[in-house]
Amino acid sequence: MLQKLVRGILFLVGFALGFQLVNTSIEAIVAFADVQSVSLATNIGASVFGGTVLGLIAYLISPLFFELAAKFNSWIEATLKLIPTQDIAVGVTGLVIGLLVGSLLSLALYRIPLVGNYLAVIVTLFTGYLGTNLMLNRKEDLTFLTGLFTRQAKAEKGSNQGAKILDTSVIIDGRIVDIAATGFLEGVVVVPGFVLEELRHIADSSDTLKRNRGRRGLDILNKIQKELEIPVQIFEQDFDDIPEVDSKLIKLAKILKGKIVTNDYNLNKVCELQGVAVLNINELANAVKPVVLPGEEMMAQIIKDGKEMGQGVAYLDDGTMIVVEGGRRYIGETIEVVVTSVLQTAAGRMIFAKPKLAQNLSGVR
Repeated sequence: MLQKLVRGILFLVGFALGFQLVNTSIEAIVAFADVQSVSLATNIGASVFGGTVLGLIAYLISPLFFELAAKFNSWIEATLKLIPTQDIAVGVTGLVIGLLVGSLLSLALYRIPLVGNYLAVIVTLFTGYLGTNLMLNRKEDLTFLTGLFTRQAKAEKGSNQGAKILDTSVIIDGRIVDIAATGFLEGVVVVPGFVLEELRHIADSSDTLKRNRGRRGLDILNKIQKELEIPVQIFEQDFDDIPEVDSKLIKLAKILKGKIVTNDYNLNKVCELQGVAVLNINELANAVKPVVLPGEEMMAQIIKDGKEMGQGVAYLDDGTMIVVEGGRRYIGETIEVVVTSVLQTAAGRMIFAKPKLAQNLSGVR
Protein backbone atom coordinates (compact mmCIF):
# COMPACT_ATOMS: atom_id res chain seq x y z
CA MET A 1 0.00 0.00 0.00
CA LEU A 2 2.80 2.40 0.90
CA GLN A 3 4.68 1.63 -2.31
CA LYS A 4 1.57 2.33 -4.41
CA LEU A 5 1.09 5.65 -2.63
CA VAL A 6 4.73 6.64 -3.18
CA ARG A 7 4.56 5.63 -6.87
CA GLY A 8 1.44 7.79 -7.26
CA ILE A 9 3.20 10.74 -5.66
CA LEU A 10 6.21 10.23 -7.94
CA PHE A 11 3.88 10.23 -10.94
CA LEU A 12 2.31 13.52 -9.84
CA VAL A 13 5.71 15.08 -9.23
CA GLY A 14 6.92 13.94 -12.65
CA PHE A 15 3.74 15.23 -14.28
CA ALA A 16 4.15 18.65 -12.63
CA LEU A 17 7.80 18.89 -13.64
CA GLY A 18 7.05 17.81 -17.22
CA PHE A 19 4.12 20.21 -17.52
CA GLN A 20 6.20 23.14 -16.28
CA LEU A 21 9.21 22.18 -18.41
CA VAL A 22 7.21 21.99 -21.66
CA ASN A 23 5.29 25.18 -20.87
CA THR A 24 8.49 27.10 -20.15
CA SER A 25 10.15 25.67 -23.28
CA ILE A 26 7.26 26.80 -25.50
CA GLU A 27 7.39 30.31 -24.07
CA ALA A 28 11.16 30.44 -24.58
CA ILE A 29 10.87 29.25 -28.20
CA VAL A 30 8.18 31.80 -28.97
CA ALA A 31 10.22 34.62 -27.44
CA PHE A 32 13.42 33.55 -29.22
CA ALA A 33 11.80 33.06 -32.64
CA ASP A 34 9.92 36.38 -32.31
CA VAL A 35 6.65 34.85 -33.51
CA GLN A 36 3.13 35.24 -32.36
CA SER A 37 2.21 33.26 -29.26
CA VAL A 38 0.72 29.82 -29.83
CA SER A 39 -2.88 29.12 -28.95
CA LEU A 40 -3.82 28.32 -25.37
CA ALA A 41 -5.17 24.90 -26.37
CA THR A 42 -1.92 23.99 -28.10
CA ASN A 43 0.16 25.16 -25.14
CA ILE A 44 -1.94 23.25 -22.62
CA GLY A 45 -2.07 20.11 -24.79
CA ALA A 46 1.69 20.01 -25.28
CA SER A 47 2.30 20.67 -21.59
CA VAL A 48 -0.11 17.93 -20.54
CA PHE A 49 1.54 15.51 -22.96
CA GLY A 50 5.02 16.35 -21.65
CA GLY A 51 3.85 16.06 -18.06
CA THR A 52 2.24 12.66 -18.73
CA VAL A 53 5.39 11.31 -20.38
CA LEU A 54 7.65 12.45 -17.54
CA GLY A 55 5.14 11.20 -14.95
CA LEU A 56 5.05 7.73 -16.54
CA ILE A 57 8.85 7.63 -16.59
CA ALA A 58 8.94 8.48 -12.89
CA TYR A 59 6.30 5.82 -12.20
CA LEU A 60 8.18 3.12 -14.10
CA ILE A 61 11.57 3.78 -12.50
CA SER A 62 10.12 3.95 -8.99
CA PRO A 63 11.05 0.26 -8.20
CA LEU A 64 14.69 1.20 -8.76
CA PHE A 65 14.19 4.09 -6.35
CA PHE A 66 12.78 1.69 -3.72
CA GLU A 67 15.73 -0.68 -4.13
CA LEU A 68 18.28 2.11 -3.76
CA ALA A 69 16.42 3.45 -0.73
CA ALA A 70 16.43 -0.02 0.91
CA LYS A 71 20.17 -0.44 0.32
CA PHE A 72 20.86 3.04 1.68
CA ASN A 73 18.74 2.31 4.74
CA SER A 74 20.61 -0.97 5.40
CA TRP A 75 23.94 0.83 5.05
CA ILE A 76 22.84 3.55 7.48
CA GLU A 77 21.65 0.96 10.04
CA ALA A 78 24.85 -1.07 9.80
CA THR A 79 26.99 2.06 10.13
CA LEU A 80 25.07 3.46 13.11
CA LYS A 81 25.31 0.13 14.93
CA LEU A 82 29.08 0.50 14.93
CA ILE A 83 28.90 3.94 16.57
CA PRO A 84 28.27 4.07 20.34
CA THR A 85 25.10 5.87 21.42
CA GLN A 86 27.11 8.35 23.50
CA ASP A 87 29.15 9.39 20.46
CA ILE A 88 26.01 9.99 18.40
CA ALA A 89 24.43 12.12 21.16
CA VAL A 90 27.59 14.15 21.74
CA GLY A 91 28.22 14.59 18.00
CA VAL A 92 24.68 15.79 17.27
CA THR A 93 24.84 18.21 20.22
CA GLY A 94 28.11 19.65 18.93
CA LEU A 95 26.70 19.93 15.40
CA VAL A 96 23.65 21.87 16.60
CA ILE A 97 25.74 24.25 18.69
CA GLY A 98 28.18 24.78 15.82
CA LEU A 99 25.40 25.53 13.34
CA LEU A 100 23.81 28.03 15.74
CA VAL A 101 27.12 29.84 16.19
CA GLY A 102 27.66 29.82 12.42
CA SER A 103 24.19 31.27 11.83
CA LEU A 104 24.89 34.13 14.25
CA LEU A 105 28.21 34.90 12.55
CA SER A 106 26.51 34.76 9.14
CA LEU A 107 24.29 37.74 10.04
CA ALA A 108 27.31 39.98 9.78
CA LEU A 109 28.75 38.23 6.72
CA TYR A 110 25.58 38.72 4.65
CA ARG A 111 26.34 42.47 4.51
CA ILE A 112 29.56 41.93 2.60
CA PRO A 113 28.85 42.61 -1.10
CA LEU A 114 29.25 39.88 -3.75
CA VAL A 115 30.86 37.20 -1.57
CA GLY A 116 28.81 37.63 1.62
CA ASN A 117 26.33 34.81 0.90
CA TYR A 118 29.09 32.35 0.00
CA LEU A 119 31.14 33.23 3.07
CA ALA A 120 28.08 32.73 5.28
CA VAL A 121 27.54 29.19 3.99
CA ILE A 122 31.23 28.29 4.35
CA VAL A 123 31.45 29.66 7.88
CA THR A 124 28.24 27.87 8.95
CA LEU A 125 29.46 24.51 7.64
CA PHE A 126 32.89 25.01 9.21
CA THR A 127 31.49 25.88 12.63
CA GLY A 128 29.19 22.83 12.46
CA TYR A 129 32.17 20.58 11.78
CA LEU A 130 34.24 22.32 14.44
CA GLY A 131 31.49 21.91 17.05
CA THR A 132 31.08 18.19 16.29
CA ASN A 133 34.82 17.52 16.38
CA LEU A 134 35.32 19.52 19.59
CA MET A 135 32.50 17.74 21.43
CA LEU A 136 33.69 14.29 20.39
CA ASN A 137 37.25 15.04 21.53
CA ARG A 138 35.99 16.23 24.92
CA LYS A 139 33.28 13.61 25.46
CA GLU A 140 35.05 12.23 28.54
CA ASP A 141 34.44 15.56 30.28
CA LEU A 142 30.74 15.67 29.34
CA THR A 143 29.54 13.16 31.92
CA PHE A 144 26.32 15.13 32.48
CA LEU A 145 25.37 14.40 28.85
CA THR A 146 26.75 10.90 28.36
CA GLY A 147 25.23 9.79 31.68
CA LEU A 148 21.78 10.06 30.10
CA PHE A 149 22.68 7.18 27.80
CA THR A 150 24.59 5.00 30.28
CA ARG A 151 21.66 2.67 30.90
CA GLN A 152 20.99 2.22 27.19
CA ALA A 153 24.67 1.64 26.47
CA LYS A 154 24.85 -1.05 29.15
CA ALA A 155 21.79 -2.74 27.70
CA GLU A 156 23.33 -2.71 24.23
CA LYS A 157 26.58 -4.03 25.59
CA GLY A 158 24.80 -6.84 27.40
CA SER A 159 22.76 -7.83 24.36
CA ASN A 160 25.37 -7.47 21.62
CA GLN A 161 28.86 -7.54 23.07
CA GLY A 162 29.89 -11.05 23.97
CA ALA A 163 27.32 -12.60 21.63
CA LYS A 164 28.24 -16.08 20.40
CA ILE A 165 27.44 -16.43 16.69
CA LEU A 166 27.00 -20.04 15.57
CA ASP A 167 28.06 -21.14 12.11
CA THR A 168 26.67 -24.09 10.16
CA SER A 169 29.51 -26.53 10.95
CA VAL A 170 29.30 -26.14 14.71
CA ILE A 171 25.51 -26.56 14.68
CA ILE A 172 25.73 -29.81 12.70
CA ASP A 173 28.61 -30.99 14.94
CA GLY A 174 26.28 -30.88 17.97
CA ARG A 175 28.88 -30.58 20.74
CA ILE A 176 27.79 -26.98 21.32
CA VAL A 177 24.76 -28.35 23.20
CA ASP A 178 26.95 -30.15 25.77
CA ILE A 179 29.23 -27.13 26.14
CA ALA A 180 26.27 -24.79 26.71
CA ALA A 181 24.70 -27.22 29.19
CA THR A 182 27.82 -27.09 31.39
CA GLY A 183 27.47 -23.31 31.82
CA PHE A 184 30.80 -22.39 30.21
CA LEU A 185 29.05 -20.58 27.34
CA GLU A 186 27.97 -17.11 28.45
CA GLY A 187 26.04 -14.34 26.74
CA VAL A 188 23.48 -14.46 23.97
CA VAL A 189 23.69 -17.21 21.36
CA VAL A 190 22.98 -15.70 17.94
CA VAL A 191 21.78 -17.86 15.05
CA PRO A 192 21.88 -15.86 11.78
CA GLY A 193 18.98 -16.24 9.38
CA PHE A 194 21.31 -17.03 6.48
CA VAL A 195 22.75 -19.95 8.49
CA LEU A 196 19.22 -21.28 9.02
CA GLU A 197 18.62 -20.95 5.28
CA GLU A 198 21.81 -22.90 4.53
CA LEU A 199 20.75 -25.63 6.96
CA ARG A 200 17.36 -25.82 5.28
CA HIS A 201 18.99 -26.24 1.85
CA ILE A 202 21.25 -28.99 3.22
CA ALA A 203 18.26 -30.74 4.81
CA ASP A 204 16.43 -30.65 1.45
CA SER A 205 19.42 -32.03 -0.48
CA SER A 206 19.01 -35.10 -2.68
CA ASP A 207 22.21 -36.54 -1.19
CA THR A 208 21.35 -38.77 1.77
CA LEU A 209 24.43 -37.83 3.82
CA LYS A 210 23.90 -34.10 3.35
CA ARG A 211 20.19 -34.43 4.10
CA ASN A 212 20.90 -36.25 7.37
CA ARG A 213 23.47 -33.64 8.36
CA GLY A 214 21.05 -30.81 7.67
CA ARG A 215 18.26 -32.44 9.66
CA ARG A 216 20.66 -33.11 12.52
CA GLY A 217 21.58 -29.41 12.54
CA LEU A 218 17.92 -28.37 12.71
CA ASP A 219 17.35 -30.83 15.57
CA ILE A 220 20.34 -29.40 17.44
CA LEU A 221 18.96 -25.87 17.09
CA ASN A 222 15.58 -27.02 18.35
CA LYS A 223 17.28 -28.65 21.33
CA ILE A 224 19.25 -25.49 22.12
CA GLN A 225 16.09 -23.37 22.14
CA LYS A 226 13.95 -25.76 24.20
CA GLU A 227 16.29 -27.48 26.65
CA LEU A 228 18.99 -24.95 27.46
CA GLU A 229 18.60 -21.89 29.66
CA ILE A 230 20.89 -19.59 27.67
CA PRO A 231 19.12 -16.90 25.58
CA VAL A 232 18.97 -17.66 21.85
CA GLN A 233 18.41 -14.87 19.32
CA ILE A 234 17.59 -15.31 15.63
CA PHE A 235 19.26 -12.54 13.61
CA GLU A 236 16.99 -11.97 10.62
CA GLN A 237 19.01 -9.34 8.74
CA ASP A 238 20.81 -10.65 5.67
CA PHE A 239 23.64 -9.12 3.66
CA ASP A 240 22.48 -9.48 0.07
CA ASP A 241 25.63 -7.86 -1.31
CA ILE A 242 27.80 -10.67 0.16
CA PRO A 243 27.35 -14.10 -1.49
CA GLU A 244 29.41 -16.32 0.88
CA VAL A 245 28.08 -17.39 4.28
CA ASP A 246 31.52 -17.18 5.94
CA SER A 247 31.92 -13.55 4.83
CA LYS A 248 28.43 -12.77 6.14
CA LEU A 249 29.37 -14.29 9.51
CA ILE A 250 32.48 -12.11 9.73
CA LYS A 251 30.52 -8.96 8.91
CA LEU A 252 27.84 -9.85 11.46
CA ALA A 253 30.49 -10.47 14.14
CA LYS A 254 31.96 -7.02 13.47
CA ILE A 255 28.53 -5.37 13.71
CA LEU A 256 27.55 -7.13 16.93
CA LYS A 257 31.11 -7.15 18.28
CA GLY A 258 30.62 -10.82 19.07
CA LYS A 259 32.54 -14.06 18.63
CA ILE A 260 32.06 -16.75 16.00
CA VAL A 261 31.70 -20.30 17.32
CA THR A 262 32.96 -22.79 14.74
CA ASN A 263 35.05 -25.88 14.08
CA ASP A 264 35.93 -24.82 10.52
CA TYR A 265 39.71 -24.46 10.25
CA ASN A 266 39.60 -22.18 7.19
CA LEU A 267 37.01 -19.86 8.75
CA ASN A 268 39.17 -19.72 11.87
CA LYS A 269 42.16 -18.49 9.88
CA VAL A 270 40.13 -15.90 7.93
CA CYS A 271 38.70 -14.54 11.17
CA GLU A 272 42.21 -14.16 12.60
CA LEU A 273 43.20 -12.10 9.54
CA GLN A 274 40.05 -9.97 9.86
CA GLY A 275 40.54 -9.39 13.59
CA VAL A 276 37.36 -11.26 14.59
CA ALA A 277 37.36 -13.35 17.77
CA VAL A 278 36.73 -17.08 17.28
CA LEU A 279 35.78 -19.91 19.63
CA ASN A 280 36.94 -23.14 17.98
CA ILE A 281 35.25 -26.27 19.32
CA ASN A 282 38.10 -28.51 18.16
CA GLU A 283 40.68 -26.38 19.99
CA LEU A 284 38.54 -26.53 23.11
CA ALA A 285 38.30 -30.31 22.86
CA ASN A 286 42.08 -30.59 22.56
CA ALA A 287 42.62 -28.20 25.47
CA VAL A 288 40.47 -30.19 27.91
CA LYS A 289 42.05 -33.54 27.14
CA PRO A 290 43.92 -34.98 30.13
CA VAL A 291 47.64 -34.28 30.25
CA VAL A 292 49.78 -37.38 29.84
CA LEU A 293 53.48 -37.31 30.73
CA PRO A 294 56.25 -39.70 29.65
CA GLY A 295 56.67 -42.54 32.13
CA GLU A 296 52.99 -42.74 33.09
CA GLU A 297 51.23 -46.06 32.87
CA MET A 298 47.76 -46.70 31.46
CA MET A 299 45.54 -49.46 30.16
CA ALA A 300 45.03 -49.60 26.38
CA GLN A 301 43.07 -51.94 24.14
CA ILE A 302 44.97 -52.59 20.93
CA ILE A 303 42.43 -52.59 18.12
CA LYS A 304 44.51 -52.48 14.93
CA ASP A 305 48.04 -52.40 13.57
CA GLY A 306 49.91 -49.16 12.96
CA LYS A 307 51.71 -47.74 9.93
CA GLU A 308 55.15 -48.92 10.97
CA MET A 309 56.27 -52.50 11.38
CA GLY A 310 55.09 -54.07 14.64
CA GLN A 311 53.07 -51.07 15.83
CA GLY A 312 49.65 -51.37 17.39
CA VAL A 313 47.03 -48.61 17.73
CA ALA A 314 44.69 -47.93 20.64
CA TYR A 315 42.41 -45.02 21.55
CA LEU A 316 41.48 -43.24 24.76
CA ASP A 317 37.85 -42.48 25.59
CA ASP A 318 38.23 -38.94 24.20
CA GLY A 319 39.54 -40.25 20.86
CA THR A 320 43.25 -39.63 21.46
CA MET A 321 45.36 -42.08 19.46
CA ILE A 322 47.93 -44.25 21.25
CA VAL A 323 50.67 -45.75 19.08
CA VAL A 324 52.15 -48.76 20.89
CA GLU A 325 55.58 -49.93 19.71
CA GLY A 326 55.57 -53.70 19.41
CA GLY A 327 51.86 -53.77 20.13
CA ARG A 328 50.79 -55.55 16.97
CA ARG A 329 51.01 -58.94 18.64
CA TYR A 330 48.49 -57.76 21.24
CA ILE A 331 45.68 -56.79 18.81
CA GLY A 332 42.34 -57.50 20.46
CA GLU A 333 43.85 -57.49 23.97
CA THR A 334 43.84 -54.87 26.75
CA ILE A 335 47.36 -54.43 28.08
CA GLU A 336 49.22 -52.03 30.35
CA VAL A 337 51.48 -49.64 28.49
CA VAL A 338 54.07 -47.03 29.48
CA VAL A 339 54.03 -43.60 27.78
CA THR A 340 57.30 -42.77 26.04
CA SER A 341 56.40 -39.43 24.38
CA VAL A 342 53.49 -37.15 23.50
CA LEU A 343 53.15 -35.36 20.16
CA GLN A 344 50.82 -32.36 19.73
CA THR A 345 49.69 -31.82 16.12
CA ALA A 346 47.13 -29.59 14.41
CA ALA A 347 44.81 -32.58 14.18
CA GLY A 348 45.10 -33.34 17.90
CA ARG A 349 47.27 -35.13 20.40
CA MET A 350 49.10 -38.38 19.73
CA ILE A 351 50.61 -40.60 22.44
CA PHE A 352 53.49 -43.00 21.85
CA ALA A 353 53.92 -45.90 24.28
CA LYS A 354 55.29 -49.40 24.62
CA PRO A 355 53.97 -52.44 26.50
CA LYS A 356 54.95 -52.51 30.14
CA LEU A 357 55.62 -56.21 29.87
CA ALA A 358 58.26 -55.59 27.22
CA GLN A 359 59.87 -52.92 29.42
CA ASN A 360 60.05 -55.33 32.36
CA LEU A 361 61.63 -58.00 30.23
CA SER A 362 64.28 -55.61 28.93
CA GLY A 363 65.02 -54.51 32.53
CA VAL A 364 65.53 -58.13 33.59
CA ARG A 365 67.99 -58.68 30.83
